[in-house]
Amino acid sequence: MRPLSGIKVLDFSRVLAGPHCGRMLADLGADVVKVEPITGDVLRTSTPRRNSISAAFTHQNIGKRNISIELRDPKGLAIAHALCAKADVILENFRPGTMAKMGFDYKHLSESNPGLVFASISGYGQDGVWRDRRAYAMLVQAEMGYMEGDARYTGRELSQEPYAHGDLYAGTQCCVGILAALLQRSATGKGGTVDIDMAESILFMNESATVQASGLSESLPLPTTGSPTFQAADGQFVCVAFDPVEHGVFASYVQAMGNLKMAADPRFASRQARIENRSELLKMIDRWAQSFKSARELETHLARFGLASGVVRSVAEAARLEWANERGAFVEVSDRGDGCFKVPNTPWRFSAGQSGGGGVASYRGEDNRDVLRDWLAMSDVEISSMESEGILSYRGPSGKG
Repeated sequence: MRPLSGIKVLDFSRVLAGPHCGRMLADLGADVVKVEPITGDVLRTSTPRRNSISAAFTHQNIGKRNISIELRDPKGLAIAHALCAKADVILENFRPGTMAKMGFDYKHLSESNPGLVFASISGYGQDGVWRDRRAYAMLVQAEMGYMEGDARYTGRELSQEPYAHGDLYAGTQCCVGILAALLQRSATGKGGTVDIDMAESILFMNESATVQASGLSESLPLPTTGSPTFQAADGQFVCVAFDPVEHGVFASYVQAMGNLKMAADPRFASRQARIENRSELLKMIDRWAQSFKSARELETHLARFGLASGVVRSVAEAARLEWANERGAFVEVSDRGDGCFKVPNTPWRFSAGQSGGGGVASYRGEDNRDVLRDWLAMSDVEISSMESEGILSYRGPSGKG
């Protein structure tokens, strides 16, 4: 039994924030049906691909069924509205007002489906002066302090990270909101709206936001570059938690290195002195680290003196770890050919239920017939008629990778 077994989710979302939320709901057991227009989700075009299925699209959409409807046709709209009437949850991440233009606003839909939970993800919220602004993760991250904070902390020039934190944070917070709304519905019998925006999600997930927003950051010492990395003789790097300029951490390094002279060195005698001579301190530690044959050996030695560390790895290397295998941190799903994609699994482990990724990433419209039979009890004749009229669309593998 999965926690959300029996819950029906109609996922109109595209690309990243909404699909990530939908993936979480599917992994928790909900019947998530992804609704795509006949033009498809643009994430399908991302590379690399196998058998016309994008690896990135697979990550966010395994476990969902897929229906492709021509929403510009009145009959297509009618099908979508009928599906909405059967849904427990509707998920969308269009610009505010887009769904309402097609008649998919909560006020209208809840008249026939009072238990409906209507979840929306946007850049800046469903109301307010920035409601209609276009929003992408890299822009919102820049506007909400993420880019500035990273540059100030590392001492590097302003630059954009390759990770879409804004999308994924918002998708995760939306899942939390949906679960809370469903729990409330179980008590009241009524659904409601869930309004999640990327900007607030980024601020909420920034652990130093209160310090900065309260005007306290200027009174703090300028940050150093934080937890350093050192290279062992085998060429691998080890990241050691916390900065060696800090008093307790420095003392642990002195013990680990067996170098009492370093503690008496005027350059390192105080925290301020260590900050001023940090580069020399790091060079000294780095030379010592290279005396270890391997990163694993260095990591083991540091642990004896209370210094927490971890070997710097790529995702591919992490996926091959014994730990990853034991925990089921990755799940292998079909690439719709003879191979598989190795997809990060969800992190939840329940004692009284199951969760986790599985299934496949459907081709666009692949589940048209199954969904319309299951949700609307439509006949094969009715479905065939809509296929011939172009109201329902299906696109399988193209043979181009």
